Amino acid sequence: MSEFALRLDGVSKAFAGHAAVRDLTLTVPRGGVFGLLGPNGAGKTTTLRMVMDILGADAGEIEILGRPADQAARDRVGYMPEERGLYPRMELEEQLVFMAQIKGLSRKEALARLGPWLERLSLAEWRKRKTNELSKGMQQKAQFIATVLHEPELLIMDEPMSGLDPVGTDVMREVMLDLSRRGATIVLSSHQMDTVERLCARVALLNRGQKVLDGAVAEVKARHGKNTAVLAFEGDGAFLASLPGVARVSDFGRYVEIRMTEGADPQAILAAAASRLRIRRFEIVEPSLHDIFVETVTRHGEEAA
Repeated sequence: MSEFALRLDGVSKAFAGHAAVRDLTLTVPRGGVFGLLGPNGAGKTTTLRMVMDILGADAGEIEILGRPADQAARDRVGYMPEERGLYPRMELEEQLVFMAQIKGLSRKEALARLGPWLERLSLAEWRKRKTNELSKGMQQKAQFIATVLHEPELLIMDEPMSGLDPVGTDVMREVMLDLSRRGATIVLSSHQMDTVERLCARVALLNRGQKVLDGAVAEVKARHGKNTAVLAFEGDGAFLASLPGVARVSDFGRYVEIRMTEGADPQAILAAAASRLRIRRFEIVEPSLHDIFVETVTRHGEEAA
């Protein structure tokens, strides 16, 4: 059995002369949650659509669960696209059973599996309602159930938290971790860096159709060093970005993250801040995935210019 749930080798795709994905080589180990990141237009969705053969690759090879990406391999995959693929005038229960039958389940088995999922995602009382009567968040949950009901070995999810409130997001995160613990491999494409940071063991970052970063989250953070300070304070901190040794300040409302330049003295920055602000917290931390994302994409864009 292959150690990889998904392998792409030299995969490319262009539209009208524009390279959406360029010579992408990527491996996703079996088990755990893998984050596929990138700004809008980076090629994430195009890559996932090529894996599912919604789009044909112009070049390269794709393997799913250790075999060529044919229909038999894709039947072992659950794919949740960013755009909902539900029939608006079809009853929710009938729709989800129908989608499970397409994946090879009997109607009896589909119904047996469906009940617990509807209960877990708080949709049981809506099972006889038409899809267009459901809220955006409910439709997202329904799409998720359609993705997992046939118990696929590999789950590919494009922005699965879209449209969910905080409670729904927490439930979805718990469910994904549970599926991962049971042995499923999850490929998660998302712009929500906090969600990615909590869920993913490994990540890859695409920019302008190319992979610019890849590895275990802990290793990625270690490569970027501990040159980030968290500062919580009272007062006007607008001046912080202009202090010597400060490369960037990210404002999160209750606190800021200060990205320091190489060789900067954290104590000097703290002293300068304390002279004008009331400091409640100052801590040197690993950079967040948000900061690594911004820094890498910005640097890659400057190099390409």
